[in-house]
Amino acid sequence: MASIRRRKPVEPRNTSVQKEDEDEDEEEEVEEDYSKNKHRRKSAKKSKPKWSCVDNCCWIVGCICVTWWTLLFLYNVMPASLPQYVTEAITGPLPDPPGVKLRKEGLKAKHPVVFVPGIVTAGLELWEGHQCADGLFRKRLWGGTFGEVYKRPLCWVEHMSLDNETGLDPPVLIANLARIGYEEKTMYMASYDWRLSFQNTEVRDQTLSRIKSSIELMVEANGGNKAVIIPHSMGVLYFLHFMKWVEAPAPMGGGGGPDWCAKHIKAVINIGGPFLGVPKAVAGLFSAEARDIAVARAIAPGVLNNGFQTMQHIMRMSRTWDSTMSMIPKGGDTIWGDLDWSPEEGYTPMKSKQRNTDTQKASQDGPESEISQTKRANYGRIISFGKDVAEALSSDIERIDFRDAVKGQSVANTSCRDVWTEYHDMGFGGIKAVAEYKVYTAESMIDLLRFVAPKMMERGSAHFSYGIADNLDDPKYQHYKYWSNPLETKLPNAPEMEIFSLYGVGVPTERAYVYKLSPSAECAIPFQIDASADEQDEDSCLKGGVYSVDGDETVPVLSSGLMCAKVWRGKTRFNPSGSRTYIREYAHSPPANFLEGRGTQSGAHVDIMGNFALIEDVMRVAAGATGKELGGDQVYSDIFKWSEKVLYSGLSICGNIHSRVLTIAATTVDPFHVLVAPCPCCG
Repeated sequence: MASIRRRKPVEPRNTSVQKEDEDEDEEEEVEEDYSKNKHRRKSAKKSKPKWSCVDNCCWIVGCICVTWWTLLFLYNVMPASLPQYVTEAITGPLPDPPGVKLRKEGLKAKHPVVFVPGIVTAGLELWEGHQCADGLFRKRLWGGTFGEVYKRPLCWVEHMSLDNETGLDPPVLIANLARIGYEEKTMYMASYDWRLSFQNTEVRDQTLSRIKSSIELMVEANGGNKAVIIPHSMGVLYFLHFMKWVEAPAPMGGGGGPDWCAKHIKAVINIGGPFLGVPKAVAGLFSAEARDIAVARAIAPGVLNNGFQTMQHIMRMSRTWDSTMSMIPKGGDTIWGDLDWSPEEGYTPMKSKQRNTDTQKASQDGPESEISQTKRANYGRIISFGKDVAEALSSDIERIDFRDAVKGQSVANTSCRDVWTEYHDMGFGGIKAVAEYKVYTAESMIDLLRFVAPKMMERGSAHFSYGIADNLDDPKYQHYKYWSNPLETKLPNAPEMEIFSLYGVGVPTERAYVYKLSPSAECAIPFQIDASADEQDEDSCLKGGVYSVDGDETVPVLSSGLMCAKVWRGKTRFNPSGSRTYIREYAHSPPANFLEGRGTQSGAHVDIMGNFALIEDVMRVAAGATGKELGGDQVYSDIFKWSEKVLYSGLSICGNIHSRVLTIAATTVDPFHVLVAPCPCCG
């Protein structure tokens, strides 16, 4: 039987004690939670990956790619007129393209047109290659997007290089001409392999013969209207060679006879023509550099020199291109100056220039450039080892002749065969001798290149010459090696033919260089432009180891303009039939915004092909206008003044022997003014 028992009632605890117990429990829970959280944070830190430099790079690349594809998508989906609308909103209404403008004026196609491209404006396709070039048959290795350079660079270098012993193998303007009626039968692109020497393009590809046949056929098919030839850049020298080749008897020439040009050519419109070469070619052959490359080489020397051996590969490849030797400055010290003078002395970058189209006024007075009141630039010193040498008086420069220096085999020679250049056969003694000569002018530069690159210059000497002819009737000048040098040949006997020189001005253009010895490294090129050689004066012509003059960024005005300004002007020994010559300069004006692309008023060497004013001049001549109807000369630079100085320095255009008499007299206008007694005929 269950029983019920009475329990003793529980006495209530003291509230203060109960509260203390509760507080203790809470503190224990807090401490426990804190320790757990601390443990979690430690484990989280251990498990969380670090944000490395590679992650940062990947993130940046990803952002760039996303931004690029977004902009590309927007560009493709936006209306075609939107960029033009935005540009017009910023800069005002755009002018009509030259083709539209001239069609409204009633101009029509008349003379057949032949284009002769230069290096940049030409294209090269692969027709036969090595195993590494599988899948590239009939693909462009030059003149396209250069995609293969990035995919297989060494294979590209191998196919672009020529044999070091033989020198052979181991379009905006066109659109505007089409608007006034030009078509395939009235236009011809005279493409050629610009890597080869000019005569070798005939030996290997019969290119000169094809140009001759094409011009003859076009003239006949167009009712006897003579052709207008439009060479650009190196194409200018190539067509000079062609005009002598076509007249010369076979087998060396084309057998066209002395009147072939008079029968078939109305005008030759040379664009950006390096008639007398470019100093930029010297830097390219000597150290595989130009202004921009020198800056990059100074910023990241390990990458270009030793990391990927980029400079060595470029030099090895470019020294097999015989055509580059056609760009070496011609005329020696008479044209380009010596240790003490140059035609451009006193020049400083132009702030502004008033347009001057009066030929007589320009030739007599010449627009004056601003004269530097600080340091005189010795442009005749094309290469100087050290800024102090470039600025020193010639009497203070102690030089040791390098020509008899003994070459020795360098240590690097046995381990650099993949990037071999002729520097690796010079030895340290030869390299030291080059630097100890200290300064090189246009004449000694030829000897320098023969010393540092004998195989290259041996091939080049068989195809090109760089002097000034004393007697153009000497039979030796009938050889093709002289045909691309306008100072050693006569123009064709074509008195009705007109010769134009169209080029840009107002862009700093390389003229002379300050060099230094490179830090000794295995397989490295031993010389480089001294990018630290600079002047603080913003008006100085010396920037980053490069002295600049007026030009189109590649060709100085002196080279583009001297022949048409003076040497060929009128009847001279270089132009015995008196073909008329004209200069048309185009002041450089960069695009106002990025939507304009390269701009329509550019004077840069390549971008000038899209210059509306130049295109209009070309089209008017092609449609039948003469140089006089264009307005004669259009001059912004000091080319007439500089050409007078060249004549005074000893260049004879009449056949008389000139004696060079220079008297330096300071004046308020020109502190380095040259007073001379000019030749009665040439002056």
